[in-house]
Amino acid sequence: MAILASDIEAMIRAGFPDAKITVMGDDGQHFAAEVVDASFKGMSRVAQQRAVNATVKSAIDSGELHALALTTKALE
Repeated sequence: MAILASDIEAMIRAGFPDAKITVMGDDGQHFAAEVVDASFKGMSRVAQQRAVNATVKSAIDSGELHALALTTKALE
């Protein structure tokens, strides 16, 4: 079953309720997301991306989500 961009946004939003989240992609497997959140302040990009990846881990582990390119930023 293909995953939707809205499903990915909901998973990320569960971990980052106040974030500005944009998810792009429509082939059901390959997506890109931009996540901007105040909690990223002082974190390295790697740590930011690991935190976001943790929110979608179940979809990645199940094979439902094949690829998610991430851009993360601290809210200024």
